[in-house]
Amino acid sequence: MSSIYEKYNLKQVINTSGRMTILGVSTPRQEVIDAVDYGLNHYFEIKDLVNKTGAYIAGLLNVEDAVVVSCASAGIAQSVAAVIVKDNANLLVNLHSATVNEPREIVLPRGHNVNFGAPVDTMVALGGGKVVEAGYANECSPEQIEACINPQTAAILYIKSHHCVQKSILSIEQAAVVARKHNLPLIVDAAAEEDLMCYYQMGADLVIYSGAKAIEGPTSGLVIGKKQYVAWVKLQSGGIGRAMKVGKEGILGLTQAIESYLTSEKTTGAQMVERMTPFISQLNTLNGISAKTVWDSAGRDIARVEITFDEAVLGISTVDIVQRLKTGDIAIYFRGYKANEGKVEVDVRSVNEQQLMTVFTCIKNLFTETQA
Repeated sequence: MSSIYEKYNLKQVINTSGRMTILGVSTPRQEVIDAVDYGLNHYFEIKDLVNKTGAYIAGLLNVEDAVVVSCASAGIAQSVAAVIVKDNANLLVNLHSATVNEPREIVLPRGHNVNFGAPVDTMVALGGGKVVEAGYANECSPEQIEACINPQTAAILYIKSHHCVQKSILSIEQAAVVARKHNLPLIVDAAAEEDLMCYYQMGADLVIYSGAKAIEGPTSGLVIGKKQYVAWVKLQSGGIGRAMKVGKEGILGLTQAIESYLTSEKTTGAQMVERMTPFISQLNTLNGISAKTVWDSAGRDIARVEITFDEAVLGISTVDIVQRLKTGDIAIYFRGYKANEGKVEVDVRSVNEQQLMTVFTCIKNLFTETQA
C-alpha cells in the first residue's frame, strides 16, 4: 500500500541486507497474514492458546515442547530466567534481588558475546544471569568451557550466528557433552538459523529462534526444548515475560508460519546464484568495482554478492558509499559488516529483479556524481 509511505512520509526501502530487524525482518506468506488476522479478530484463553499451539509446534518439530515468545532476544532473557528461577514462586517475582543466592552464572564462549543489534550479555542480565566468558575471542574449547563451571553456574549458552567467531570454537555437540557431564542445561540461540530441529537433536535443552527471520512469520520468537525447561520458560509470563508478552495474533501467525515453512519449497543457494549472475555481470562493467558470489560465513545455504570498491579509483570510502545509498531517495541497505575492508554484501532473498536493477542504477549514478 504505497499510500502508507505517503501518509507517514516514509522512505521506500530496498532491503539487500537480508532478514534484518532494523528493516522489519521479512514479509510473511498470505496464509500467515490470514492467521494473524484471525487472531486479531477472536478471543482465546491465552494460557490455553500458549499450551495448545506449543504442543502443536512440538509435534511438527518432534521435540518435547515449545512456546511462542515475542522475539528471539526475549527468548534468551526468558530462557536464562527459567533456568535460574525454575518453579521458585518467590524468585520469579524477585529475580533481580541482590539477596537471592541462586546459581546465576551463564557460561558463554568469549567469541559468542556479540552485539547483534543489542548485546547478548544485556539479554542474559535481563534474565537475571551473569555472563562468564570462556576461552578467548578467537578460541574456545570444551576444556575452557569446563574450567568456568562452578557451583554458581546455571547454564551454558551457545550463540549460533554469523555474528560470532567461527574458527577454533567448540561445536554444539561438544558443548552438550560438557553440559551433560555437569548436569547443566545447554541453551542455544539459533535466531536466524534455518534448521528447526538439528540443534535440539544435537543435545540442546532449549533452542531459540526468531519467528520473523528464516521462518518468515510475524514479529515473534520460538523456544523449543525439553518439557521441564519449556514449562519454566512459560512460568516467566508471571515474571519478566510480562514485559515481553506476545499477542494472540503473533502466536497464531508464527504457528502457521512454522507449518508453512516445513512444507514449502526453499530457495536454494544455487537458485540465488542464478538470480544474482546478471547483477554481478552488470556491476563488473563499472570502473573501480568488482563483484563475485560468496557463501554465508555461518555455513547456511545462502549465496550473496560481494562487491569490492576500489576506493583509490572511486575517490570515496566504502563507509561513505554505504551511507550515501542509505540516505538516497530510496533507502538501499547492504550488509556492511566488511565496509572497513572496502567490501559490502548483497542478499537477494528479499529483493526482486527490478529492485536489483534499481540498486545497480543507484550505484552507477552515485559514481557518475562523485566522478563528475
